[in-house]
Amino acid sequence: MAHPKRRHSNTRTNLRRAHDFLVPKSRSQCSQCAAFILPHRVCTKCGFYKGKLVKVIKVKTKAKE
Repeated sequence: MAHPKRRHSNTRTNLRRAHDFLVPKSRSQCSQCAAFILPHRVCTKCGFYKGKLVKVIKVKTKAKE
């Protein structure tokens, strides 16, 4: 297995790592409830997709003691 003869400089290391940064995921707003969702996904808050009800979301309620 090959071993480097000299160490890489900081500039060379940084140039190699220039494309390793993280890109934030794109978000879009739900047309019904204005919650931020991933594109092409059903809204987890209201259950709508492209203006149509696709999934009924049950709302949990807290029981008073």
